[in-house]
This record gives sequence, C-alpha cells and structure tokens, in this order.
Amino acid sequence: MEGTKRCSANYVPLTPISFLKRAAIVYPDRLSIIYGENVKFTWKQTLERCTRLASALTLLGVSPGDVVAALAPNVPAVYELHFGVPVAGAVLSTMNTLYDSAMVSELLKQSGAKIIFVDYQFLDVAKGALQILSKTLARLPHLVVISDSDRPSYSNSQVSFPVYSEYESLLATGSLDFEIRHPRDECDPISISYTSGTTSTPKAVVYSHRGAYLNSLAAAFLCEMSSMPVYLWSVPFFHCNGWCFTWAIAALGGTNICLRNVTAKTVFNSIALHRVTHMGGAPAVLNMIANAPHEVKKAIPGKVMVMTGGAPPPPQVIFKMEELGFIVTHSYGQTETYGPGTVCFWKPEWNTLPPEAQAKMKSRQGVQHIGMEEVDVKDPTTMKSVPPDGRTIGEIMYRGNTVMNGYFKNRQATEDAFKGGWFRSGDLGVKHEDSYIVLKDRSQDIIISGGQNISTVEVEAVLFSHPAILEAAIVGRPDDHRGETPCAFVKLKDGCNVTGHEIISYCRSRLPHYMAPCTVVFEDLPKTSTGKTQKFILRQKAKAMGSLPKISTSKL
Repeated sequence: MEGTKRCSANYVPLTPISFLKRAAIVYPDRLSIIYGENVKFTWKQTLERCTRLASALTLLGVSPGDVVAALAPNVPAVYELHFGVPVAGAVLSTMNTLYDSAMVSELLKQSGAKIIFVDYQFLDVAKGALQILSKTLARLPHLVVISDSDRPSYSNSQVSFPVYSEYESLLATGSLDFEIRHPRDECDPISISYTSGTTSTPKAVVYSHRGAYLNSLAAAFLCEMSSMPVYLWSVPFFHCNGWCFTWAIAALGGTNICLRNVTAKTVFNSIALHRVTHMGGAPAVLNMIANAPHEVKKAIPGKVMVMTGGAPPPPQVIFKMEELGFIVTHSYGQTETYGPGTVCFWKPEWNTLPPEAQAKMKSRQGVQHIGMEEVDVKDPTTMKSVPPDGRTIGEIMYRGNTVMNGYFKNRQATEDAFKGGWFRSGDLGVKHEDSYIVLKDRSQDIIISGGQNISTVEVEAVLFSHPAILEAAIVGRPDDHRGETPCAFVKLKDGCNVTGHEIISYCRSRLPHYMAPCTVVFEDLPKTSTGKTQKFILRQKAKAMGSLPKISTSKL
C-alpha cells in the first residue's frame, strides 16, 4: 500500500530475549529466582548474570547458530541458560535427565553441541557420554559443571576434556558490556526440545524465537497470569522449555521457585512458604498431590492456578485437586506445539453443574489457545473435518505460528508431519458441537477388539474413579479370537487391597463389557521424567503374556 514502509522503527524480530530486558527495567528489585534457603536473585541480577553467561560462551568459541546443551534438573543455572544462550545468538538444547550415557552421546553427536552444561548429579552420565563420543569425534564438547551447596567431590581424571570447576567460575569470565545478539530473523531457531519418548526414540524439535515469544504470551493468558506471579517449577525445564513458562515468567516480572526434586512435600512446603500463585504439571504430578499423605498436606494460603497437560487428567483427580484449593486449567499439546496448543476454556454457564460434572467438562482438551491459529479433527486420508457430533473419530491437527519449525536434521519426518498443510499430531479425538475437542487416544494406543474401537482414555478414567487405585494404564493384549483385549496395569494406594476380578467387575458395571479390562496386572507404572506413562513398555509386557485363554489376573 502506498505510503507504508517496513523498517527498524516498526519491525523488530520477535524474541523472548526482550522479556528479560524489560523485566530488568520494570521489576529490577523484584525477586526473579528463589532456590532453597540461600539462593535469591532479582531481575536486575538475572539480566547481569545472563549477559555474563552469553559473553563467557562467546569466549569459549560459541558463534551464532551453534548448539549449547544442558543436562540438569530445575536449578537456577538452567533458567539462566534459557536467556544466556540465545543472547549469545546460540541454540539451547535441554536434555531429559533420565537419558543414559548412550542417549546423551547420540544427541550430542546429532546436534553438534559445542558445550554441555551438566549438573553435578548427572556428571557420571555426561562422562560416559563423552567417553563414547571420544571414540568417533576428534573434538569433544566442552563440559561445564553446575555445582550446588551439597555437591559431592568429582574428578576428571578418567576422561580428557576441559572442565570448569563450577558454573559460577565461568560466569566470572564474562563481561557486562557484552552486546546482546538479537536474531536477524525471528524464525531463526532458539532451542531444540526432544519429544518425550513415550512411543519411540525422541525426535529433536526445533523452536523459533517467534514461536517461543508467541507461545510464552499464550501460556500466560491461558493460565490467567497477571503481573508478578509466583511460579513453582514442577514442570521440567527440559520439557518444551518448561511449556515456555521459562520465558513467560520474565514477561510478567514473576518469581521462579526452582525445585531440584518434585515431591508432594516440597510442593506443599513451597506453596505455603512462598505463597505460590501458579504451577504446572502432568496428570501424574496432580495425582501425587491429590493423594499425598495427610501429614504432608498443608493449608494453601490462596488459590493456586495449576495448568496440566500431557495425558488427559482423570476427572476424579481434577475433583480432588479443586477440593484442596487448586484451580485446574487443562491444556493439551505436543512438544511440536511448544507444549500447550489448546485449552479447555471455562465458560460461566458451567458453574451451575455439579462438581463431578464440572470436573468431567474440565478434562476435555478444549479449543486452540490465542497463539494457535487453528485446531481441527480431520480424516487423515481425505483431510476433511469430522462432523462435530462427539462420536466420529479423526486425527487432531494444528495450524499456526506456534507449531515447530520441524525436526532437526530429519527432513522426511518433517514432511510427513506437515503433510496436507497441517501438523498431524498422531492423536485421535472427536469434536463436539461447541467445537471443543476430546482426546480419545494416541493412534498406536487405540485397542481394536472384535472389530470395536476401545479408547484407553475412557477406560482409564473409570479405573481412576476406583477408590483403591492410585495409577492405571490400559494397553491391548493379543487375543486369538478378538485380536486384542484390554489389559489394565494398576498401582494401588497404600493400605488398599483389591483383587483383579473386583476391578474388572467395577469396570463392567460402568462400561460396555467389551471395553472392560480382561486382564489386571498389579505393578508400578514405568514413566518418563515428565510423568507420562511409557505405554510402549507396557505393550511389550502385554504382548509377552500371549493370547488370553480366559479372564485372568496376575500379581507381580
């Protein structure tokens, strides 16, 4: 249009780096980070520390576009890496703390990381990874150790690579005069996040400055955050960069309460001590809180907004959480959508529903959040939208600015994921008349028994409603006559005793008989470090059982 112009006055590439700069101006003396009893920083100090970190990284030879890796829990240094690394123009790659040396070495090799920051707790894993890499690489990544007040002594005598005695000594080499490196293009990568690995080997998902900026603001909106929230970190920093709350809290000048270990006790103690206003967590974390021992629970000084996502939260868990004083917001997404992609936006007219009905409504996956352009349920072959009847199953798909750039060094997987012009989630769901979607299952989790499709999510919701059951997961068990039958893996609450036959009867009284479990196995459920059940492990166990001769139970 005549008279318009795009220039530096009206166009600045979007980046979360701007959140940190603004926080230091608007909230300079506001606490940015609290960790344990002795570590406290203000936003002014955090900007200074991140600037020194970026400067120190460049002194180590890090250039724009280089990858910097991290293997650590939710400690302050990793929060600082979320700003210090992009300030240096580099790309942050946070790794799951459950990875073994072989996996860490593979991901370091794939990303070409120049530096890896490792918490002392995982130093042996990192050393093992570098030993593996030393067999094929002439130049190993620099290792920087993140120490703690209770850190054990360590030695680098077994492997020859540079070691900084502690993270703080590296920061001391940096300069406050370092000039922040803004991205030349807002679509440049800011981080690499890895999928949870619940179904296969983790994929490396590339996030952009633009997507991270937009999803950070969207996350704040959907969690109803106002200025200066107090956020408790129970979501791992390495999981979708903490669902982008690492950057969102800076945008609002909030306080980050860092936790090395997430337990019901540390959660309740932190809420009471710091007057926490917001937190997040997978349904397994909510389940841990809701079923905490009486002696651990503490009165909550004010309402705590909790955002949950991942596997659909059972309505019974939501109900228990809200009885304790938490307000649960249900989001849904994938690593490929920067974490949350939809939210179950609450409507005032639902306030008149009974509590149990409200919890059931809240367990739906909802609609796209403000940063996502569209979410739909489509036939994956024809790409036509399924009718909004709450029954017709299709694949959940996304389109928008908060969808990943793609999979790092995996063009084919990227093309497959974006086939048809939408991101294909691999999740199956339905759409209701009000446009709210409901997740029915992962495509590989759906059970087909005698020609009938069984949603494991629906069966699991019934299992969670049983007063004796703490955790539950449903997978298919091979069957010579019906193809598959539902197999329940169950963990009971302490002090409870119930038989498999009783659980099957309980489900049959609440579900069509073909949906009820035919097998019940009592054992702890394998999980990722983000709290998701690793169903591929359970499927392997169920497959090893062979065909079911009759309704059975087993005690392991």
